[in-house]
Amino acid sequence: MSSLPNSLKNISLFLERLPGIGEKTANRLAFFLLNLPEEDLKEFAENVSDLKLKTKLCKNCFNFTEKEICEICDNSERDQSIICVVETVLDLLSFEQGRIYNGVYHVLHGKIDPLNRVGPDDIKINELINRIKLSHSAKASLGTKITEVILATNPDMEGEATAVYISNKLRIKNSELRISRLAYGLPMGANLEYADYMTLKKAIEGRNKF
Repeated sequence: MSSLPNSLKNISLFLERLPGIGEKTANRLAFFLLNLPEEDLKEFAENVSDLKLKTKLCKNCFNFTEKEICEICDNSERDQSIICVVETVLDLLSFEQGRIYNGVYHVLHGKIDPLNRVGPDDIKINELINRIKLSHSAKASLGTKITEVILATNPDMEGEATAVYISNKLRIKNSELRISRLAYGLPMGANLEYADYMTLKKAIEGRNKF
């Protein structure tokens, strides 16, 4: 590293700060950028420069967008009455890549995590409650009334705590709202021998008619 020019060294050191990138990978990526055609490198630099300037949060669901409303919320073919609540935009992309869901989303941008000092007010829970409240108000005729909320937070301790908190809040505000949780169980190709107790328990509880 010490024998590299400062410009190349600085790029490598920055890339090393990215998740999952070690020193050797950072060096390879830095050399890859160095060997790019000038036009491609300029295009890459412009896109990086515009990343913070152009990217904003959708005012409805808090997905990333370059407009006021994201493409999903603005799509009249999506079922606007169903909201899938996810922790991150990456979780949203997982649903979209599989094309398995045709409703809209609400991105929390985190989960309740007391150990890391993340409380309900630090993520987009109040915004979710207000969004649902507005759809059930006198102004509901101007838009679609939300009838179901799917809690799609991750099945870990913090994700469960977040789902329970949201569920309790929503039931207090609106008893008619349908609240559902993603099913747990065994992944395709799994072997029962290696499944843990809680996975088997959830699989039994969530069994379907065959």
